[in-house]
Amino acid sequence: MDFTRFSLYTALAVITYLMLLAWQEDYPPVVESEQASQSATIPSGNGDIPGSDLPTAPVSQDAPASDLPVATPQTATTAPQTSSTANSDSIEVSTDTLQLRIDLLGGDISYLALPQYLRELEGSGDPFVMLNNNPGRSYVAQSGLIGRDGVDSPQRASYQSSADSYELSDNADSLQVDLVTQSTDGVTITKRFTFTRGSYLIDISYLVDNAGASDWQGNVFGQIKRDEFDDPSDAGGFGRTYLGFVTTSNDDPYIKIEFDDINDGVPNHEMEGGWMGFSQHYFISAWVPSTDTVNRFSTRRNNANQYFGVFTSSAFSVPAGESGSQTIQYYAGPKDQYALAEIAPNLDLTIDYGFLWFLAAPIYWVLRQIEDFVGNYGFSIILLTVLVKAAFYKLSETQYRSMAGMRRLMPKMQQLKESYGDDKMKLQKATMDLYKKEKINPFGGCLPMLVQMPVFIALYWVLMESVELRHAPFMLWLNDLSVRDPYFILPLLMGVTMYLQTSLSPTPADPMQAKVMKFMPIAMTVLFLWFPAGLVLYWLTNGLLGIAQQWYITRKLDAEHAAKGAK
Repeated sequence: MDFTRFSLYTALAVITYLMLLAWQEDYPPVVESEQASQSATIPSGNGDIPGSDLPTAPVSQDAPASDLPVATPQTATTAPQTSSTANSDSIEVSTDTLQLRIDLLGGDISYLALPQYLRELEGSGDPFVMLNNNPGRSYVAQSGLIGRDGVDSPQRASYQSSADSYELSDNADSLQVDLVTQSTDGVTITKRFTFTRGSYLIDISYLVDNAGASDWQGNVFGQIKRDEFDDPSDAGGFGRTYLGFVTTSNDDPYIKIEFDDINDGVPNHEMEGGWMGFSQHYFISAWVPSTDTVNRFSTRRNNANQYFGVFTSSAFSVPAGESGSQTIQYYAGPKDQYALAEIAPNLDLTIDYGFLWFLAAPIYWVLRQIEDFVGNYGFSIILLTVLVKAAFYKLSETQYRSMAGMRRLMPKMQQLKESYGDDKMKLQKATMDLYKKEKINPFGGCLPMLVQMPVFIALYWVLMESVELRHAPFMLWLNDLSVRDPYFILPLLMGVTMYLQTSLSPTPADPMQAKVMKFMPIAMTVLFLWFPAGLVLYWLTNGLLGIAQQWYITRKLDAEHAAKGAK
């Protein structure tokens, strides 16, 4: 009879596993299909903004020039221009970290890819595309000059460039790309993009050469325009992360603004410096205006259901016959905690560890240090889990001592149940007396677990948020720790470890609780089938260490108890 039951359970498990593999084959991860719709090459098109999509200047354009800040004197020299002018409607720029297209109408970035981050691990080797301007999947970075004399209002400025394409040479640390336009009143505007080797941060300077007879006045703006499409970098599963606009203020260091919030209306705010960005799972783009100006931050939606996160700087002026400049920055790349912290205050908070950030930040630092030494994030996760387990060894020992004591008392507690029957009051009193006599705290196994839970939750979010795990290989069939195990082996092994841990724990007296305990490994296994492999590896390692620790401590306590009984 037992053999028949075992055979049926084994056959059911095998069939279930084969069904999971078939499901995986028929329904591949959404990430791949969504990304496949993005062109691997720089597409054609233009990035002009309809008049309704331009932000408004926060300072009245009729304000006297004497009341306005004067632009920084222009000290940077313009890169030498060749005699030729780009004939296309856009230019292409390539560095070691960025591949992008800049439209000559407005000077907007309408395409941006990250060559150091692949679109998909297996395939053509195309880079991951962040910005694009396709119908229904528009995500572009726009900037310009508005206000009284701004060249981008009411129509966008038409720039010229000396070449159709630019590339950062192997022996250069930076690359300058100049777009030039001239107004009818003798003012020449140069929009300069400066790229730095190894960086995802772009400096965008507006150089104003005022050869006219009157003072020039304008406002710098930068905005992110995006349709409401899903996150192409999300690993899927039940651990989906935030997708939406993010900003900071003097009152709140980190503000999330979802699409629905913009539909309902979000108040504007002003501050010196600040930033406005759009956050997805592993990547972020953000405008960082000058810290020397008061900037207004706002969000809105246009009639085409496109959403905007905008900053607009206060007006600045350039006296007649003089030159000046104002510089803003744009970041588009991975969520690198330390790089973002250096760019602007609170920008690193976009790596959202939640309310346990004070625990997650040092855990992330330790993980990075281990990986620098080991060179494999899979083994780094294992070693990090070992360190966390070692740090809580004493608490775990207290927990397992309590559980071992409860296990020894189970026969006596069963006798009490048989003696007192349905008299719950007497049964409860006799049970408490038994605990007191044996010096066992029935809640001794709960407190250590509660103390450790915040650390484990923080570790979970570190592994979920770390872009380093994206396409990071481990060993054998696990070549990407940021997506689910393609063969579901890790979560099934994790379910086995949970079952073994449950078997080593004392059976609850309540039959309903006992059933819940037996069902828990199955429920957790189903849940973890869709989790990224890096997270499942952490839970599997934690479970194996817990089994080994519980077995060792239980054997040790049983030996101590037997020695006391012999005396």
